[in-house]
Amino acid sequence: MKKTFISARRPLEALIHIISWGIMFGFPFFFIDRENGSMNWMAYVRHAAVPLSFMIVFYVNYFRLVPRYLFQNQAKRYILYNIILLCVVGLLIRLWQSITFDPAMFPKRPNMPPGWLFFARDMLSLTFTVGLSAAIRMSGRWTRAEAARREAERNRTEAELKNLRNQLNPHFLLNTLNNIYALIAFDTDKAQQAVQELSRLLRYVLYDNQQTQVPLCKEIDFIRNYIELMRIRLSANVKMMTSFQVEPDSQTLIAPLLFISLIENAFKHGISPTEPSYIDISLSEEENEVICEIRNSNHPKSTMDKSGSGIGLEQVSKRLELLYPGQYVWEKGVSEDGEEYYSRLSIRH
Repeated sequence: MKKTFISARRPLEALIHIISWGIMFGFPFFFIDRENGSMNWMAYVRHAAVPLSFMIVFYVNYFRLVPRYLFQNQAKRYILYNIILLCVVGLLIRLWQSITFDPAMFPKRPNMPPGWLFFARDMLSLTFTVGLSAAIRMSGRWTRAEAARREAERNRTEAELKNLRNQLNPHFLLNTLNNIYALIAFDTDKAQQAVQELSRLLRYVLYDNQQTQVPLCKEIDFIRNYIELMRIRLSANVKMMTSFQVEPDSQTLIAPLLFISLIENAFKHGISPTEPSYIDISLSEEENEVICEIRNSNHPKSTMDKSGSGIGLEQVSKRLELLYPGQYVWEKGVSEDGEEYYSRLSIRH
């Protein structure tokens, strides 16, 4: 990406240089007297020595002095060599103008400023050229450094997201296997059905989860299959409600497995083997917004419960910050009476 950025920038830089120097070398035409419509080229050459000297100072700094000394933290040498360069170029300008000076073309005027004042003017202009060259070169260096920093940040983010996905897969599998293990003890037929459901889920996890984003319709199908897998082990005292207000062919792109940890959390903490329980899962898509809302009875697991490692919600928070910074609102918590846990995640796209 860095090479592409530099390659795309170079033609623009070259065009800016050509236009700028074209203006500089065209400027002397306004000072040339024209007689009978003909151009006095000798007068033009005399005036053109000034922009030519600017060009020499500019590119000596641009290609040599700035990268060789200023970028290498050798400011003293950089200043010394520029003083020598400016003195030599300034003296050459005065020498050239004295050689090409034609008294007939430039009659002596009263109150003419002394020659040293013109020399001081030229030196000041050359000094400004040095500063301009250094500023442009340093600006380009800063731009390239910023592009490299952004590229490194993007690579770091992608690596972190990949690491989170790699953690999420075994976490999801562990929770599902725990559920199947519980089924084996009292209903082997349901356990076999659960293994079949799990194979379909793993196909999605192994293939579609490797993409950065997937269509929302695919993610909804995965969530439906997961919920059906979880239904198998639900007892009669659990009320399960789902609502999917999403177009069946919705192509809205979403990060894969983003909502599954929220749903896992509802099954883990929303079901009691003895008390009435409920889980209400709602997933909808409105204009430029995907909303996942979950409410469930609150039955916190004891510290002895090992069904899952407890990293699911933490991963969701990290992934949201990496993938949707400033584009999501996540509200979660326990009701005042402690009977219900709610989670509402809204993502703008």
